[in-house]
Amino acid sequence: MPIAKITGQGLGAIACSVGLLWASVLFGQAAQRNALTERARVIREVRELRLRHRSEPVSTPSVFAPRRSPVTAG
Repeated sequence: MPIAKITGQGLGAIACSVGLLWASVLFGQAAQRNALTERARVIREVRELRLRHRSEPVSTPSVFAPRRSPVTAG
């Protein structure tokens, strides 16, 4: 003697809910993979930029820079 019966509409709602749950799990995993791939790409680009752009310290004056006279208030 059954206590409760599942109607066809209820069974459809359960199936739809399970489908949405699995879809969210799969899309979440795909987004996580894309984020890891993007992070690896950005780290690689930063390393390449650091190797490519070895700059001089800002405090080193240029030989070709014009000399300025001191500014006096007048």
